[in-house]
Amino acid sequence: MKKIILTFCFCLAATALMAQSATLPANVTLHNLNGEPVQASAITNDGNPIIISFWATWCKPCNRELTNIKEVYDQWQEETGVKLVAISIDDARSVGRVRPHVEGNDWPYEVYTDQNSDLKRALGIVNVPHTILLNGDGEIVWQHTGYQDGSEDELYEKVKELATKQ
Repeated sequence: MKKIILTFCFCLAATALMAQSATLPANVTLHNLNGEPVQASAITNDGNPIIISFWATWCKPCNRELTNIKEVYDQWQEETGVKLVAISIDDARSVGRVRPHVEGNDWPYEVYTDQNSDLKRALGIVNVPHTILLNGDGEIVWQHTGYQDGSEDELYEKVKELATKQ
């Protein structure tokens, strides 16, 4: 019984350590709004935190989250240097709606498309909205699925924690 408990604790600790040092995969290609390829690993922010928001044009909570963050994004950037990258999971049938949607909402974020869900799958993301927070070294330090009005406050607290550590 002690061996089983010890093995379980070891596996749990190893999983936690792996989750703390996970980064964006180098071999996944996204596309910018002009259709040009961009490697996921090229998403950087000069050592500052990065928020990655997986979203879709048809996802109402995704749109509320990105619109609500837009209202405070300038302040967040000034205080922490954070950058938000929005990655649309719209597929081939709806990817043409992404650019007009972003421009219509006047979102100030870097936006990429993952129309084959390669990055989404590589990171084990099931549902949107899904938000990931990367530290200045590009390591995934926090994740959250779903959105309720006010959830951006918790996200900003996490961003501020990271910014003070760097």
